[in-house]
Amino acid sequence: MEKEKRTYKSHVLVLPYPAQGHINPMLQFSKRLVSRGVKATLANTIAINKSMHRDPNSLIDIQTYSDGFDEGGFGQAESTEIYLSRLQEVGSKTFADLIKKLRDSDFPVTAVIYDGFLTWALDVAKQFGLFAVVFFTQSCAVNNIYYHVQRGLLPLPLKSSVSVPGLPLLQVSETPSFISIWGSYPGFSHLLVNQFSNFDEADWILYNSFYKLEEEAVDWMAKRWRLRTIGPTLPSMYLDKRLEDDKHYGINLFEPDTTACLNWLQDKPSGSVVYVSFGSMAQLGAAQMEELAWGLKASNYYFLWVIRAPEQAKLPENFKEETSDKSLVVTWSPQLEVLAPESIGCFVTHCGFNSVLEALSFGVPMVAMPQWTDQPTNAKYVEDVWKMGIRAMADEKGVVRRQVIEHCLRQVMEGEKGKEIKENAIKWKNLAKEAISEGGNSDTNIDEFKLCGC
Repeated sequence: MEKEKRTYKSHVLVLPYPAQGHINPMLQFSKRLVSRGVKATLANTIAINKSMHRDPNSLIDIQTYSDGFDEGGFGQAESTEIYLSRLQEVGSKTFADLIKKLRDSDFPVTAVIYDGFLTWALDVAKQFGLFAVVFFTQSCAVNNIYYHVQRGLLPLPLKSSVSVPGLPLLQVSETPSFISIWGSYPGFSHLLVNQFSNFDEADWILYNSFYKLEEEAVDWMAKRWRLRTIGPTLPSMYLDKRLEDDKHYGINLFEPDTTACLNWLQDKPSGSVVYVSFGSMAQLGAAQMEELAWGLKASNYYFLWVIRAPEQAKLPENFKEETSDKSLVVTWSPQLEVLAPESIGCFVTHCGFNSVLEALSFGVPMVAMPQWTDQPTNAKYVEDVWKMGIRAMADEKGVVRRQVIEHCLRQVMEGEKGKEIKENAIKWKNLAKEAISEGGNSDTNIDEFKLCGC
């Protein structure tokens, strides 16, 4: 139905942190709300809006506000600290201006759903008397660690193994990097820990996860706050198939090589291809890039490797030519479409939570090479809790060596260990689909949320 002919009972203004890994989950959740008769408007920064490739058929409206860096966004700022300070200072004002503008439209805003990174958005929502909902894109387990740090319940720096309610016992190296290496990236460290400075003032707390994936952590947190899991927030075509034409996220900050990827995959045997991608932000060092390259070559598997254009100079000389019969190297890929074909047998990833949810929802085993932020904790869960992959361990210099990479690939792709991992991956795929399908836990949580004030 054309969006201009729709009528809505309520209107949510959705505010993600300006990065693709935050925008897409919140956009997908917005689609779920629209399917239930809620109008949803996504608020992007001016800089993000200029650079994104958008689905013109989406029923989600896009509005903009300023982060103070309208030409280049985060990349225009002199430092993380300067960007985040300016984002709060300018963003809170221009976001309020956006609410005022929409207040005079046919559909005034009734609720704000804001990214947990943007704590100032709660104050803006309350200023206008709006229903305020915080949305977390990282896992319940990771955020439970940040919560305990923010409340002084987990003293820093960490000195021994870490015990947090609802989580398995963790080694210091298995906590988020901003916690295990306290003082690294101080701007981001403050941002992540500060998420919990006012979150208990929100009307609802939503997580892009699903209950059976993090049962113990969810139970502990849900006893204390109005918390619900509503994920995984992936296009409906790959899960319950209830949203018509919902095949793509709808926004890309990079142009994917879709045709090249899918054409190359189509004639490869089932489970024969290793897919390698480290997302839109991670940058591997030159030494790690070289070790990964030679590890992939030594494995002799087919591989599809996503390497952003500025990073390709780190590849060993003549590597692409020497592996051209077994590989495809692209600057960006349509990750959902690439993970879907049966030819994908393994996903080598940094283990960002979005990538984990994508692999899990397709039943694709993982080799985890965590780099920073929440990735070490996610990798711990992938190997020891969900048992759908293995961690490729780095040496004392922080580099995963080629022999380790080759060994991990063979473990996942072959033999009894690989068979067990694949069975668990399929189990989680089925549970993810069950959660978001009609009557599933995430589905009923979305219905409850929709009925309770948004």
